[in-house]
Amino acid sequence: MSVTPRRARRLVPVLLLIAWLGIGGALGPFAGRLGEVATNDQAAFLPRSAESTKVVAEQRAFSRAETLPAIVVWTTRGEASGAQPAATRALASLAGTPGVTGRLSPALVSRDGAALQGVVQLRPDLGEELPAALDRIRAAAERVPGTTVGLAGPAATRADLSDAFAGIDGLLLLVALITVLVILLLVYRSLLLPLVVILGSVFSLGLACAVVYALADHDVVRVDGQVQGILSILVIGAATDYALLLTARYREELGLHDDRFAAVRAALRQSWGAIVASAATVALGLLALLLSDLTNNRALGPVGAIGIVCAVLSALTFLPAALVLLGRAAYWPAKPRPGGSADASTGVWRRIADLVDRAPRKVWAIALAALLACAALAPTLTSKGVPLDEIFVDDAPSVAAQRTLGEHFPGGAGNPTVVIADAGRLDRVVAAARTTEGVAAVAPVTRSGRPGEEPFVVDGRARVDVTLESAADSDAAKDTVARLRTAVRAGPDADALVGGYTAQQYDTLRTAERDRTLIVPVVLAVIFLVLVGLLRSLLAPALLVATVALNFLATLGIASLVFTHVFGFTGTDPSVPLYGFVFLVALGVDYNIFLMSRVREESLRHGVREGILRGLVTTGGVITSAGVVLAATFAALGVIPLAFLAQIAFIVAFGVLLDTLVVRSLLVPALVRDIGAPVWWPGRLGRKR
Repeated sequence: MSVTPRRARRLVPVLLLIAWLGIGGALGPFAGRLGEVATNDQAAFLPRSAESTKVVAEQRAFSRAETLPAIVVWTTRGEASGAQPAATRALASLAGTPGVTGRLSPALVSRDGAALQGVVQLRPDLGEELPAALDRIRAAAERVPGTTVGLAGPAATRADLSDAFAGIDGLLLLVALITVLVILLLVYRSLLLPLVVILGSVFSLGLACAVVYALADHDVVRVDGQVQGILSILVIGAATDYALLLTARYREELGLHDDRFAAVRAALRQSWGAIVASAATVALGLLALLLSDLTNNRALGPVGAIGIVCAVLSALTFLPAALVLLGRAAYWPAKPRPGGSADASTGVWRRIADLVDRAPRKVWAIALAALLACAALAPTLTSKGVPLDEIFVDDAPSVAAQRTLGEHFPGGAGNPTVVIADAGRLDRVVAAARTTEGVAAVAPVTRSGRPGEEPFVVDGRARVDVTLESAADSDAAKDTVARLRTAVRAGPDADALVGGYTAQQYDTLRTAERDRTLIVPVVLAVIFLVLVGLLRSLLAPALLVATVALNFLATLGIASLVFTHVFGFTGTDPSVPLYGFVFLVALGVDYNIFLMSRVREESLRHGVREGILRGLVTTGGVITSAGVVLAATFAALGVIPLAFLAQIAFIVAFGVLLDTLVVRSLLVPALVRDIGAPVWWPGRLGRKR
């Protein structure tokens, strides 16, 4: 039996909806399962070629089994030496308990005599059993009378990170979806369409998470809690933005077409290019992170690009199919009527367009001056890393214990810098380390772990633990690591390597600086080429790229003030400026693409001057709504109590709003209006009067 064209055009939307319902049913649960393949082990995200990464590989040879240390710190009201025997017995009682491995060290008294410290080595593969192991350590330590107990070190930090990311899939997704739903209800003044948009976003997230899960399970990509959270926000925000653009165009076309199929076809024809170009800028910008030498940056690139592809796929297949079947009922209780005008002639956007038309030079000069003033503060944003006591927005137990440890022991106590050198040159390396400014103690590692014995030598190499005077996460400690590397490699000791936590932070900072130098121009070039292909112009793309770059710098300037004087941060993570740049520039260009693709379309019909005014009026509401949605979804990252995500959330949310309300609404239209037809050079619009 042959299928008629009318029946075929009804069959395709039904089949698409069935396919997406199958995807949602089969793959939707993966949105809550990424935690199964995620790792929050920070050692897995070190710079690939850095010296500290090489030390991690070499120092494994000095341990019969890799361990995860937990540092117990006791504070006393009197002399800590009186509690030392009981503390040592408490540590010894943990021998043989589940999760504890290796030799248990005796409790050590601090120089000021007010605290004790002990180290318990745990198996690194404890996973969900880690909190129970730490509880047993705490219970044993609390048996020491007259003391207050805290747990610090990598094991305690990992447990607090796991707590911070616990339920990230459900909590973050719930907050984001509720936020988006409320905004969509206000935007559409409809009950049904927001639910359809949300459903499409959830389907695309389920598909993206399933793909990422499969890749992470086969070690193709790495996923940590940060990448996991950003993926959810990125997909929900992007899918909603694309849906807003398509449904707004569909509503216009319903005012011109009685046939819902013709309206969807026209809406797709007029908007798919802008949607695909917008998705391409974000996806390609994220893929540029593959050039990074930091593994977690490299992980975000393909993971984020997969999310964007799934979002645009849902917006161009599921949503049109749903709109065809719903027709005007999608906008209930409002119903667009055939024969209505597609032009909005009243309202706030008509007034803004009139202002831009009357005084374009004044508008862009004021907007430009304000952005430049904010951008002048960008250099004050410090991205040298977040101190350990600021990693968590709330004061996590491991942070409080680390602070206590630093008050009574040398700043680097419990977190030594590791030097690996040839055994034959060990004496020279130890002497050089001891004379290095900022070093508190130097101890070659022995087989038994007791000081004073013969150094433990493996394949002609020996390990030295260096305790720094300054806190392991401080700028002073990083400076000491730089001096230490120079000192231990003087003369014939060029093969000595310096690693450990502080060296890792130092290498991460240097690598992040190198990444910004390389990736920023690559992202700008990629976005420029996408815009050239879409707008068929050279000057307009250059103008758009320059304005979104300025918006990024202005956002950093405001962020510097807010982070310091409102949030109380003393620094930002080294990756924050790069993440902020990729998201803000790529997503900021999105809104300019939506605007300028419509301006070009209207200019071809009505001339360049009328085109900019019509484009601004017809896209003003939907782009502003899209910006508010995206800012709100990224702001949802703030529910996770980590400084890194709080900083990313503010930069992207504020930057998107600044771009939407100032750059795209005032600066770009006024510049294009003032320049006129030459802005489209060398395309044919550039030759129109």
